[in-house]
Amino acid sequence: MSATKQERLFNVLMAPIVSEKSTMIADKHEQVAFRVRPDATKQEVKAAVELLFKVQVEKVSILNTKGKEKRFGRFDGRRSNVRKAYVCLKPGQEINFAQEVK
Repeated sequence: MSATKQERLFNVLMAPIVSEKSTMIADKHEQVAFRVRPDATKQEVKAAVELLFKVQVEKVSILNTKGKEKRFGRFDGRRSNVRKAYVCLKPGQEINFAQEVK
């Protein structure tokens, strides 16, 4: 794997999504939710998760959410769009974000 491609994979995943819904999905369907770059593909997300967390990925689903129109004081504004990736892990695989760093 070339250095530029590996560098791209390190930047594809922005953050894990930790919410009630994502926790429920993780317990029920062995899936993990991530915020990803707006131009990320399913293949890139799969490769990035396998590289960073050393797990096997079964499939990836991607969801685009439009930002809401909001008012900030007297100004109209818009929240940014969000691209989410739901990563389905193979049976027996697990990602634990609460690990202690030594």
